[in-house]
Amino acid sequence: MATEEATNGTSATVSAVFSKIPAAANPLAEDPLKIASNISYHAQYSPHFSPSKFEPEQAFYATAESVRDRLIQQWNETYLHYHKVDPKQTYYLSMEYLQGRALTNAIGNLDIQGAYADALNNLGHKLEEIIEQEKDAALGNGGLGRLASCFLDSMATLDLPAWGYGLRYRYGLFKQRITKEGQEEIAEDWLEKFSPWEVVRHDVVFPVRFFGHVQVNPDGSRKWVGGEIVQALAYDVPIPGYKTKNTINLRLWEARASAEDFNLFQFNDGQYESAAQLHSRAQQICAVLYPGDATEEGKLLRLKQQFFLCSASLQDIIMRFKERRTGKGSWKWSEFPSKVAVQLNDTHPTLAIPELMRILMDDEGLGWDEAWDVITRTIAYTNHTVLPEALEKWSQTVMRKLLPRHMEIIEEIDKRFIAMIRGSRTDLEGKLPSMCILDNNPQKPVVRMANLCVVSSHTVNGVAQLHSDILKSELFADYVSIWPKKFQNKTNGITPRRWLRFCSPELSNIITKWLKTDQWITNLDLLAGLQKFADNAEFQTAWGSAKMANKQRLAQYILRVTGVSIDPNSLFDIQVKRIHEYKRQLLNILGAVYRYKKLKEMSAEERKNTTPRTVMIGGKAFATYTNAKRIVKLVNDVGAVVNSDPEVNSYLKVVFVPNYNVSVAEMLIPGSELSQHISTAGMEASGTSNMKFALNGCLIIGTLDGANVEIREEIGEENFFLFGATADQVPRLRKERENGLFKPDHRFEEAKQFIRSGVFGSYDYNPLLDSLEGNSGYGRGDYFLVGHDFPSYLDAQKRVDEAYKDSKRWLKMSILSAAGSGKFSSDRTIAQYAKEIWNIEGCRVP
Repeated sequence: MATEEATNGTSATVSAVFSKIPAAANPLAEDPLKIASNISYHAQYSPHFSPSKFEPEQAFYATAESVRDRLIQQWNETYLHYHKVDPKQTYYLSMEYLQGRALTNAIGNLDIQGAYADALNNLGHKLEEIIEQEKDAALGNGGLGRLASCFLDSMATLDLPAWGYGLRYRYGLFKQRITKEGQEEIAEDWLEKFSPWEVVRHDVVFPVRFFGHVQVNPDGSRKWVGGEIVQALAYDVPIPGYKTKNTINLRLWEARASAEDFNLFQFNDGQYESAAQLHSRAQQICAVLYPGDATEEGKLLRLKQQFFLCSASLQDIIMRFKERRTGKGSWKWSEFPSKVAVQLNDTHPTLAIPELMRILMDDEGLGWDEAWDVITRTIAYTNHTVLPEALEKWSQTVMRKLLPRHMEIIEEIDKRFIAMIRGSRTDLEGKLPSMCILDNNPQKPVVRMANLCVVSSHTVNGVAQLHSDILKSELFADYVSIWPKKFQNKTNGITPRRWLRFCSPELSNIITKWLKTDQWITNLDLLAGLQKFADNAEFQTAWGSAKMANKQRLAQYILRVTGVSIDPNSLFDIQVKRIHEYKRQLLNILGAVYRYKKLKEMSAEERKNTTPRTVMIGGKAFATYTNAKRIVKLVNDVGAVVNSDPEVNSYLKVVFVPNYNVSVAEMLIPGSELSQHISTAGMEASGTSNMKFALNGCLIIGTLDGANVEIREEIGEENFFLFGATADQVPRLRKERENGLFKPDHRFEEAKQFIRSGVFGSYDYNPLLDSLEGNSGYGRGDYFLVGHDFPSYLDAQKRVDEAYKDSKRWLKMSILSAAGSGKFSSDRTIAQYAKEIWNIEGCRVP
């Protein structure tokens, strides 16, 4: 009976809401009441739930679909315009896009937040609550994927004709759960219901082949035949620019098998698994981002993913190129590079090179030289790392098995490259073993994907000045001597829309008020105008209260997800990024352990003179990366002891923030005051979270690594807490360590000993601490120099404590940090790519 009443009650409220706001399709409505009736229309006529409910979840989906109406309209206009004007277009290929929630971003970029807030009020809901219903799209993992999403936002905002291409992962990486054992990985459920933003394109389907063999025809031409074929089906996600009609496309591919691949005879014979074998194999391709590759099957699956992305995307690009050319009468393949720019985001899409060669030669009948000319004028490559384990090398055996024709093409590219060196650069002959594409070591023959990219691309870029310099002077130095103009730097950037305007409205409003313009949202250099207010008491007060509002919001979030209560008056010190030994979360937690030990040794009076601090660490450790998972466990164990210690917990809290993603970052970054970017110098290509923190008036403690170098130059070195060895000192320090010359600081020994004493529980941390000890050997020898940098790290933290006690000084530094962040807009980065690499121009929809 109670249930029936409750249901009737719900129905009554639903019908009351909908009788007040009639359902009417108003896809381009601007007026709150008309928007409300469009939302009401979707709730009733695009239904995904039973009709008796209009709770926050239902309201979210109906709202998203109502916003999507407008996006689809703008998107159709954008592509009609491109078709008419026929500009050169860029196609961005990336294995990852870490988009975050789309609703806030879409209504923000369309400049309709206020109207949507009012419309939802009329329907009995609050916009803030509806936004919370959206799950982050699980299409990426870390900085690489987030950068790709910032870039798409900037391409749209700058009216550039561009597309993104990626894969539609069913489960993404994983959802992180923290238990007593540490990190637990469970499948991410972002598509469990559906994504309201994507539009499936049933007419855009391409065949992608695996395995098979190469057939040599009587005329000597070659064709790849046999094997298995899966279908690539397109799902499109609209990406709106800020206050512009231009709305571009992120096309995600899903792998499917067709009905004829289902063996009905086997199924009826009771052989259910065999009957649907290809269907099952197709589903595996887009199931998970970066499936474990310790096994032969895992390696094959990863390579399948990469080829699937490249093959489907290139077929799509070529089809559209042909459609546009056919309308123009006759055309030649030599014109392809003047209409198409392909950017490879890291080495994952490298197979685009041999695949485009295969299509041009085997399907389109071009000769080698003609096809190679097209490739080398079309493709550009962004390098994101100098870490050897991240520079992909694929087993030649696996490559030959999965992609026999591509292996032939790669061998030919390598052969011709070697001949070119021997013919024109005899001085480099001795360097050939490291420069050529194929490493034919009989124990482990591999294809070096980065070398293939460098040899085949017209431009190679690093992602921060220091990183690009290292690429030129070390990693790719020999190639630079052949092609000095091929190498460029493009310092990464972030979108000011998501990372300030939308995630910190209080701070944005103050900036707009004092600058007397909101133009900074698309011209971030204007933030420099805040410098003149850095000492202004009224401005400092306003700035401080905006920061405090963000800290209070963050404290509520931390309480909700971890149960730990944190004090908004303490210094909020945050490190969030993938958990990796080179990013040195271990250095951070060792510093917190040492701080805890010192606090325990103090008298109650002495403690009162310390700077209260809340240390927050978040990030995912890759499922098979044991030491990274040990670090997650250690942070949680330290937090459990420190946070429940009544003597100390009003002066120090240590919190592990679970399941770090874009939406969590949008809460943490505005609420941060100190952020740790403490990788071993020379190892972080750029980093982009450092830019987000600086933009939000957070101060950085960091090494001279990646984009930290440029951030420090821009905001002023007095507003940056620097410590640690520099990139050029690292090789010497490692060598000294190997020779047994390292003398550890007593504080470093003390922190490790404190952990070993069992004060943080009975878990065996010896393997983790052993990695910091010894002089060399597998898993020993402190490769990332935690021990070397520890003393200068503690000294820098002491400077932080002192600076924070002087609130006026801290506020001034915070203001100058944001004021100096103009350079780090992805609008600047993308404008440079467009001009200096892609040679494309804006194509604004009238």
